[in-house]
Amino acid sequence: MNDKNGIGETTTLSPATTKSTSMRATVPMSIIKQFNLQAGDKLSWKLKVENGELVIIVRPIKGEEYE
Repeated sequence: MNDKNGIGETTTLSPATTKSTSMRATVPMSIIKQFNLQAGDKLSWKLKVENGELVIIVRPIKGEEYE
């Protein structure tokens, strides 16, 4: 989805495990391509509220930042 605020994508949540209340979502291909991600890579997710909307900042964690 493209709109005046940028590019958006829709993902579907699924249970993380059968015994957990956590949920999982697929990382959109646009994020994978933007950061050249591979299976096992780690992402940092920063959440903030701006003008009543949740803004999520995603960035890859590389090398020494893993620790």
